[in-house]
Amino acid sequence: MAKNGTTEKTSLVHNSKEDEENMQKLRGYQPWAFFVTFGGYFMAHFSRKCYSTVKQQLQNDAGYSAVILSAMDTVFMGTYAAGNIISGKLGDTFNPTTVLAIGLFGSGTCLMLINISLWFDFLSFSQLLGNFFILAVYFMFGFFQSTGGPVGTAVMGNWFCDKKSIENRGLIFGLWTCHQYCGDVTAAICTALVLGAGMPYWWALFIPALTNFGWGYLTLKLIADPADIGIITPEVKIRMEKLKAKQAEMGSSAVDEGPAPISYAAALRIPMVAQYAFAFGFFKLTNYVLFFWLPYFLGKHFDPVTANLIASLYSVGMMPGGIIVGYVSDLFGGRRATVIGTFMTTLFIFLFVFSIKSEDLNAYALLVMLCIMGILVGGPNNIITSAVAADLASHPSVRGNNKSLGTVTGLINGCGAITASIGLLAVGPLQESFGWGSVWIFLMGCTFTGTALMGTKIKDELFPAPEGYTEVDAEIAV
Repeated sequence: MAKNGTTEKTSLVHNSKEDEENMQKLRGYQPWAFFVTFGGYFMAHFSRKCYSTVKQQLQNDAGYSAVILSAMDTVFMGTYAAGNIISGKLGDTFNPTTVLAIGLFGSGTCLMLINISLWFDFLSFSQLLGNFFILAVYFMFGFFQSTGGPVGTAVMGNWFCDKKSIENRGLIFGLWTCHQYCGDVTAAICTALVLGAGMPYWWALFIPALTNFGWGYLTLKLIADPADIGIITPEVKIRMEKLKAKQAEMGSSAVDEGPAPISYAAALRIPMVAQYAFAFGFFKLTNYVLFFWLPYFLGKHFDPVTANLIASLYSVGMMPGGIIVGYVSDLFGGRRATVIGTFMTTLFIFLFVFSIKSEDLNAYALLVMLCIMGILVGGPNNIITSAVAADLASHPSVRGNNKSLGTVTGLINGCGAITASIGLLAVGPLQESFGWGSVWIFLMGCTFTGTALMGTKIKDELFPAPEGYTEVDAEIAV
């Protein structure tokens, strides 16, 4: 809670007549900004999922070993995690839509290079050359893929800054984060159509390469900031007020140089950014374990078709999860930490049941439980990297500077991916040494730790300080 009762959800747009034209222009462009940024992140998931759907063909037909395919995943995760942190900063420093377009063009180029290596069979020339080439390409692919999340979120934050959008931020971003699931499903359908039609499997990589190029061109035409076309947004108004105050002190020589990009250190000083970054890591780890290991676990108890069907219900549940968390948190005045904490506490109970009953549950019970668990995991994961990041970047300490959302989102995404990647290393040894019950207990610990990291925010939301109560008052009280 900031001075005068303002919070991260408080809009600074006034309702005077002089603002009506600006608001009409702003709201008129919002659907297009939503569509283009949604499509950009859709393309990212479409691209990476198409690769995973032809892994078997890459091994059996192209001749790449399982070790190389696994190394590609590891290399991608590393560069994707680091890329999130870097891309967010780049989006705040340079034109965000240019950064997004470079990510799309780069992704398309990487997929095209993989196709070239398949067409000319690089492995037949040299095993070392073929393996090194595809690993190097996938190394770069991770960086290019990382632009969609933090930079796309920053562009969304630039356009959806009016009072109505801020009040419905959770729902808007909950709908927006469906891009990843739409991309994954489209990739599976695309590959099924390619293989079903008897076409060479490399078409499953060639098609997303072409669509990335096309969407990259479309993204270049997107206006990144309303201020670029003369729309006066809340941030611009605050900058103008600060400029007037500066001119009063220094004279008319003071000019508006625009918002300066926020530094990593300054982003981490924004209240709760560091806590959310680490909390998201534990939540993302829980998601990764369930996403990557569920088919393996279920395959020990069911036939492959049934195991994959049951596991797919978890992914199905994740899509509405973000919408539900976003909408409910909007209903409760933007108390997102409280809603997320409630979801994760419920997930803790489900994981406890899994830890003692997972070996005995039948297919129908698993279908229901995993679908609900998908909602419980997907909701917090989707909202933290979108609506929550936008809330944090709107903190009063950085009001008037819209060059912070990309950096904040990138830090949360990147730190989360790094934490999750390290945590995944524990799953194999745990289940081999102590059984699957230990894995579920491990996830209970992750869920508890992530929720505990948000404890101070949950407390502030449930027991807000009296209006006008400041951090200075709190220090005096202590």
